[in-house]
Amino acid sequence: MTNTAWPTEIRLSADKRSLAVAFEDGVTVAIPAELLRVESPSAEVQGHSPAERRTPAGKRGVTVIDVETVGNYAVKLVFDDGHATGIYSWVALHDLGTRQDDIMRDYLARLAAAGASRDVPAA
Repeated sequence: MTNTAWPTEIRLSADKRSLAVAFEDGVTVAIPAELLRVESPSAEVQGHSPAERRTPAGKRGVTVIDVETVGNYAVKLVFDDGHATGIYSWVALHDLGTRQDDIMRDYLARLAAAGASRDVPAA
């Protein structure tokens, strides 16, 4: 992961299902809302230790309803399922965007291990 990342453009897609981010280093990514939601840097998802990490289910159709800047270092994303506590630093967005295939594979494996689904919220 890079120690610095500076966005030159952040744009929410018209259908609110992805966030496009262009960075100064020439990297441009489009990150699906589902991945942003299930990998939220919030304590609700990440916990306070690796043992507390959660794997949200049923988030395939989630959308981003608002993008709020946080100082000059991050954005807070608000999702249509009510989640609004994750603050995504530029470095975190760069990392998530550039590694999204691997991160999604890991997420799908965690869902499968839990017997959970992208389409049905956990009971």
